[in-house]
Amino acid sequence: MRYVIIGAGAVGGTIGVRLAEAGRDVTLVARGAHLDVIRERGLTLRQPDGEVTARLAATDGPGDEPLPADTVLILTVKSQDTAGALAAWVDAPVAGGGTAGERLPLVTAQNGVANERAALRLFADVHPVCVWLPATHLDPGVVVANGYPHPGMLHIGRYPSGADDTDRVIAADLDAAGFVAPVRADVMRWKYGKLLSNLGNGLQALLGRDIPDELAERVRAEGVAAFAAAGIAHTTPEEEKAERGDLVGQRPVDGEARSGGSTWQSLARGTGSTEVDHLNGEVALLGRLHGVPTPANVAVQRAVRRAVRERIAAGAFPLAELEKMIA
Repeated sequence: MRYVIIGAGAVGGTIGVRLAEAGRDVTLVARGAHLDVIRERGLTLRQPDGEVTARLAATDGPGDEPLPADTVLILTVKSQDTAGALAAWVDAPVAGGGTAGERLPLVTAQNGVANERAALRLFADVHPVCVWLPATHLDPGVVVANGYPHPGMLHIGRYPSGADDTDRVIAADLDAAGFVAPVRADVMRWKYGKLLSNLGNGLQALLGRDIPDELAERVRAEGVAAFAAAGIAHTTPEEEKAERGDLVGQRPVDGEARSGGSTWQSLARGTGSTEVDHLNGEVALLGRLHGVPTPANVAVQRAVRRAVRERIAAGAFPLAELEKMIA
């Protein structure tokens, strides 16, 4: 299979370079200065055991030529950019006739649980991935991946449920690239479990590493309550810890620990948007649908949007102000 990585940031860049190093055909999709550097010098992946620079094909979107029929599209943009990416690629022609939306598998390797439903409106063949991959992208042309001894664990299956031969082939390629890639018929259950842990992303973006335990617990508890009211199954922290075991931990790269999660990175880079409305916002949505109060998650949404709007630095939002917003 040939892989097109739509969003060559922290997750996409790590997956793309590792697949290429394993001998797979990879094209990266990026934009702006990041794309310019990749085209000029390649994409550098820095890892605990060294770094590699991969010179890969790179583009900002579908070209005029039809995509090969054995192409897999891996969507790794943040959730707020999903709609634009889907619209850009759905009608791309495929060799032999038809379009990407009709004929090609679309893999959603993203945080949150709203991307799959959005994708299925346009793509007939959608494969969710639950992403455990500690990586950072702050500088053009560079991705830092702290995962060790494996760079990440990537559960894959079909949407809305099940698994097929496409999942197994993709998982085999990911395994060959050094990832742990279990095939799961209930992959969305894993993604909902991951969403509960991602509810802390907004807190980290606002407060840095000094997050009061009771605040983190409250944000998660609201998520658990909303899921229960909606009848949504999810994995537990104990189940996830047992699954990861010693397979995916974190180690410093060049003496530095990982700076922060995906939402923190968006604030640090000043991208102008974050995925908070698809993380804490998912809990707020479910709470409103099912009559469950979620004031902490709503406040995190509002505070992160304010931090973006007012250009408040990552980790610099006043705790007292956030607590006031929750109250």
